[in-house]
Amino acid sequence: MDLIHVKDAKMQKTKPSRGKDYTAGSSCITNIVINNREAKLHLDSGAFCTCVGKDYLDRIYINWKESLMQIEGIKFSSASQDLHPLGIFEAEMIFPHPAGSIRLKVEFVVMNNGTSQHFILGNDYLNIHGIDINNHKNRFFTIGENKRQKFAFPLEKREITVIRRVKNVNKEKFVSDQLIEAQISTELALEMKEELIEILFQYREAFASDNEPLGTIKVHEVNTMLNVERPYPPLLRRPACPASPRAREALESHINELMKLGILRKAGHNEEVEVTTPVFITWNNYKSRMVGNFRELNT
Repeated sequence: MDLIHVKDAKMQKTKPSRGKDYTAGSSCITNIVINNREAKLHLDSGAFCTCVGKDYLDRIYINWKESLMQIEGIKFSSASQDLHPLGIFEAEMIFPHPAGSIRLKVEFVVMNNGTSQHFILGNDYLNIHGIDINNHKNRFFTIGENKRQKFAFPLEKREITVIRRVKNVNKEKFVSDQLIEAQISTELALEMKEELIEILFQYREAFASDNEPLGTIKVHEVNTMLNVERPYPPLLRRPACPASPRAREALESHINELMKLGILRKAGHNEEVEVTTPVFITWNNYKSRMVGNFRELNT
């Protein structure tokens, strides 16, 4: 390729100091009205199609799944990951303007794993409606043939803000382990879902787990009066082991269940057990004793 008449490009704005050119960038996110609510829209000429993440759509439309159109046989991807489409959602959005607002009827591809906190108007509708983005001193965009009606982008702060989301590892593990089979209502908005999960995580000790079948709450105590002097209560005067084989089998099965739940445990022959709460003491195969933890029983 032969290059002729090469000249330097003229700058429309003052260039930042060396090493700071990235601070001159601006986004193409504008304000729209959709479903009678204000929302954010990104005019993205690099996007193949118009789309939105399901979590952001939950904020605007609660019952969007009821009118979702199917989509099959098409693969979508962004610069960093493959996108998983759920279907197509049709909606009307309005670009507000003092001289007369403009309404567009748009089909959004709803992405299951979309993370953007705004709607994305892709190259498909930018071409269909002739939306042009102008990067002169005062940035604006136009819609259709009327180039005099200019839509301004919202003013932005010039400083770069780096947002770091601090991950709560314990919370994420709780959601993946304890709430993996939970069915949360689709009518809840994203903020409501996050508040619900936060409450469940805050009181997670009330949930059973593999290690704690009855939960881990330790504050519920049992107050039981034990009579250790004669005359003994009727229950203490009963034989230590039932005479009926069927009753003994039932007792053994019951004791095994209590052991699995952590309420009873075996105590060694020479083990000194500090009795701070009421306990069960019984014979297992007539050779060893068991100590029961009423704190576990009470959770």
